[in-house]
Amino acid sequence: MLHKPLNSSITNSTPASWQQELAHAFTQPEDLLKFLQLDNNASHLYNDLEKAVQDFSFLVPVSYAQRMQKGDPEDPLLLQVMPSAQELIPTPGYSTNPVGDLEATTIPGLLHKYYGRVLLITTGSCPIHCRYCFRRNFPYQHNQTSSKQHQHAIDYIRLNHEITEVILSGGDPLMLSNQRLSKLFQSLQAISHLKRLRIHTRIPTVLPSRIDDDLLQLFTQTRLKIILVTHINHANELDSKTVLEVFNQLSNAKIRLLNQSVLLHRINDSPHTLIKLSEALFDAGIIPYYLHLLDKTTGTSHFEITDHNALTLYQSLQNQLPGYLVPKLVREIQGEQSKTLKTQR
Repeated sequence: MLHKPLNSSITNSTPASWQQELAHAFTQPEDLLKFLQLDNNASHLYNDLEKAVQDFSFLVPVSYAQRMQKGDPEDPLLLQVMPSAQELIPTPGYSTNPVGDLEATTIPGLLHKYYGRVLLITTGSCPIHCRYCFRRNFPYQHNQTSSKQHQHAIDYIRLNHEITEVILSGGDPLMLSNQRLSKLFQSLQAISHLKRLRIHTRIPTVLPSRIDDDLLQLFTQTRLKIILVTHINHANELDSKTVLEVFNQLSNAKIRLLNQSVLLHRINDSPHTLIKLSEALFDAGIIPYYLHLLDKTTGTSHFEITDHNALTLYQSLQNQLPGYLVPKLVREIQGEQSKTLKTQR
């Protein structure tokens, strides 16, 4: 159920902390439907919710839900997070390990797929559970950097001098406390051949209160160049003064801001929607970076669009936008040395 509302002493005088906001997030689909005034006229669209949630749990912060259009069962933000009976249908070609993360795991919590960079699985926690998530079936219990594994990962990076960039992923790495992030930053910046720290996160749009002054200070104090890669799929995710202020603060702190989106059926698979997204990203100081074709994770086939339609959409973006607003259309293929650029049918 939805946790009880924040008490008046918090809501009327003291801003809620990000931990408090997360504690009061929606954890049951029925409560979100009620909040959106959909419990009476659209619940039939979401059969077998309980089974789907048992397979992959439900979590949506209230601040994100407030950007959804009440009374609209086709709201693009709602469709990203609402469970569906379609998740339970086995689909050929879909697996629990779609991009070869397990094969790329060098030591628990550290993936080394591409030359010059490694990825750390910092946590399995995330502030929102997107139903298309390519790591929804990932075995986090065996692949997080515990204290001992953390040191093994640091040693691995230190001994491999071709590594110049570390990618923090999860879950969402910004779910770690500032104290834990500070220790991680200190360990990494002590490795002389590292140049960049890339952080993949949904936090700025999903739980903007997490970007506090102490976190911004961490970003500015490290010698490593910080690149924040946001995961925004629709312009409506930026329809908030609070979210835009967060990105303004990040820009002022000289953080490089990139975005990667996933091309999703019924959510952003139209030229108008993608053009509006690129424009909104640029206005917020974010460069459109990647437009991902769906990773074929078990339970996500209803989000897929065909390669033909994806390339048609991409051609529309190229025809109507300046080059710097056109993200690269890519697919991740297990065993490839980089993301695969899709430019031809």
